[in-house]
Amino acid sequence: MSSLAGRPARRRRWSTVAVWAGAVGSPFLLELVMLSRLPGPARFVLPFLAMLLPWLLLRRHPFVGLAALLAGLFMLTTIDPDPPTAGPLLPGLPAHPARIDDSGYSMGNLLALREVHIAVVVLAIGWVAAHWPRRVSIPFAAVALVVQVFFLFAFPVINLDFGTIVVVLLTVVAWVIGHSVRQRRQFTATQREQRTAQAVQAERLRIARELHDMVAHNVGVIAIQAGVGARVIDSQPAEARNSLTAIEATSRDTLAGLRRMLGSLRQSDPEAGTAPLGPAPGLAELDTLVDRAEQAGVRVALTRSGDTELPPDVDLAAYRIVQEAVTNVIRHAGTDRCRIELSATDTEVRIVVTDDGSGGPVGAGYGIAGMRERVALLHGEFDAGPCADGGFRVAATIPVPA
Repeated sequence: MSSLAGRPARRRRWSTVAVWAGAVGSPFLLELVMLSRLPGPARFVLPFLAMLLPWLLLRRHPFVGLAALLAGLFMLTTIDPDPPTAGPLLPGLPAHPARIDDSGYSMGNLLALREVHIAVVVLAIGWVAAHWPRRVSIPFAAVALVVQVFFLFAFPVINLDFGTIVVVLLTVVAWVIGHSVRQRRQFTATQREQRTAQAVQAERLRIARELHDMVAHNVGVIAIQAGVGARVIDSQPAEARNSLTAIEATSRDTLAGLRRMLGSLRQSDPEAGTAPLGPAPGLAELDTLVDRAEQAGVRVALTRSGDTELPPDVDLAAYRIVQEAVTNVIRHAGTDRCRIELSATDTEVRIVVTDDGSGGPVGAGYGIAGMRERVALLHGEFDAGPCADGGFRVAATIPVPA
C-alpha cells in the first residue's frame, strides 16, 4: 500500500522536474532548433513551441518564466552576427533583402520570429496581470519592458524611437487589459460571496422566525398548563389530568413541527434522503390554535369572513402572525380573553388580534419584530401597539398575488 501511495507523489515530482527543465531550457532548445536546419514547416513550428515553454512557469514562478522568455528573445536577437538596419517589425515597414546566415533562416524570417517572441512576452505580461496581484504584475511588466528596450538599443534593427514607442505601448496596453480582467474577476467573486452571505443570512432569519413562532407559542402553553396542573393536582385531580393531557398534545405538536423544520433543512443535503416533510401549518389549523389557547386559560372569540384558498407563503405567514399574537396575549397581556378577526379576499388577507389586557408598550423582543418582517417580506402592512381604551392590538394586511 505504501508503494502505491508513493506513486502519485513521485509522479508529481517528476512532472515538476520536467516542467522546470523544459521551461528553463527553452532558450537552449530554441537555439538548437534554429541551428539544426530543419526542413519545411518544422523550421517555424518548433521555434514557436519552444517560445511557449516558459509559460509553464508563469502560474507559480512568474519571474523565472520571464527570465526564460527574455533569454529566448536574447538568443533570437544575437543569433545573426551582422543584423541589417531595418526589418518587418510591423506591417508596412520595408523588408530586409533575403539573406541567409549560419542558421539557414533568411533575415526576414529571423526578424519575424523575433517579432513573434516579443508578442509572446507581451501576452505573458497581460496573463500575469490577469492572474497575479499588482505587487507582482507591475515589477514583471517593468522588467520585461526595460529588457526589451535594452535589446532595441543594443541590437538595433529598426528606428529606435519608433521601436521604443511600440514596445512601451504594447506593454502598457497588455498590463492594463490583464489587470482589468483581474479586477472584473475579483468584483464578480466578491458579488458572488455577498449573494451567498445574504442568502445564508436570509435563511438564518427564516429559521429563527419559524423556531420562535412555533416553539415560543407551544412552550408558553406548556408552561401555563404545567403551572395550572401543579396548583390543582391535590384539590382538582381531574383538572390536573386535563392539563397533563394538553401538555402531552402540545409537546407532540412541537416535536412534529421541529421534525418538519429539520426535514426542510435537510432537503439541501443530497445525502440526507427524501423523507416526507408534511404540510406547513396554515389557517386551516386555526381552530386547533384556538383550542390550545383556551386550554391555557384564554378565551378566544374568532370571527372569519371569506373562504379564499391562499398561496402557501401567505397562508403560513397569516397563521404565524395569529399564533404569535395569541402567544403574546397568553404570556404578557394579563387577561383571559382576546378577539381574532380574519378576513380573506381574492386580493388580500387582513388579520386583527385584540385583547383587553394591560396594554403595555411595544416590547423589544423578537415576536413583534418577527411579525413585522414576515409582513414586509410579502409587501404587506403591519401595525402593533396599545389601544386607546386599554388592551393591545395587532393588525396585518397581506396582499394575495394574482
